[in-house]
Amino acid sequence: MLSVPRLNTLREVARRESISAAAEALDYTQSAVSQQIAALEREAQTPLLERHGRGVRLTAAGQTLVAHADGIIARVQAAQDALGAIAGLRGGRLRLATFPSAGAGLIPRAIARFSAEHPLVELSLVEGEPEALVPRLRAGELDLAVLFEFGEPQAFEAMQRTGLFDDPLFLALPAEHPLADRAAVPLAALADEAWVQTSHGSPCAQQVVRSCHAAGFEPRVAFESDDYETVQGLVGAGMGVALIPRLALASGVQREVAIRAVAPEPLTRHVFALSPAGSRLIPAAPAMVAVLESLNDSGRPADPPDAPSRY
Repeated sequence: MLSVPRLNTLREVARRESISAAAEALDYTQSAVSQQIAALEREAQTPLLERHGRGVRLTAAGQTLVAHADGIIARVQAAQDALGAIAGLRGGRLRLATFPSAGAGLIPRAIARFSAEHPLVELSLVEGEPEALVPRLRAGELDLAVLFEFGEPQAFEAMQRTGLFDDPLFLALPAEHPLADRAAVPLAALADEAWVQTSHGSPCAQQVVRSCHAAGFEPRVAFESDDYETVQGLVGAGMGVALIPRLALASGVQREVAIRAVAPEPLTRHVFALSPAGSRLIPAAPAMVAVLESLNDSGRPADPPDAPSRY
């Protein structure tokens, strides 16, 4: 393998037709330049320079090598510049992923702020449920994922986890529901209601079932939709009740829907950022995490106007 620094030394000698002049230009000793040329000749397995008067000139092999050296050195310099740009967030890309309800308010604000601070970093975004995004993150298809989970924090091997905030779930009732005049409603009071939830098997749907079981009943699921606007529409039409995360209310509450807190304690999911640890961590990922952390309360939708502020 030919040495790029030695190629650069040969190119400088060729330009100046003098080892001493090349040494001065490169701030090397003449001996160091001579040693580099000798080592390069051993790598090339052929003489590259020959004496010419008081100077030197390229052999035919040397001319061929220098002709390629310009392109090689330019490519290496371009690669170094690109790496420096990525490290300094003056280039590169960030492949971001998130769950759908975060895409309504939190993520657009984070992307806007990140792009304003680092306009030369190329951003892309995909949406999916946490169980689908984590394998893609491990496979190197993504650089950073914003995820959620219920219960105790899960450990992710070879991953860097940053907690962001807790996202409470609210009860969505038809505006004319008999319990809509309460500030907070216990789940047990809704045991006889039809329920609207996300797709069977999704983390939020599983949490609905777990919460209802804890309240002493099996929920009667009448409708499923992964679009919380549709969930609100079904609730507002009197087709059932639902649990909706605060992030999913970023676009507002429909007029026919009443949003109430869960009694006696709120149900909460934990929102966090996950990225590869170690050498796979790109500089843009912690920069985006810092943006997400800085948004904090400002990046989340406010509590529904008629919900208790303590939630």
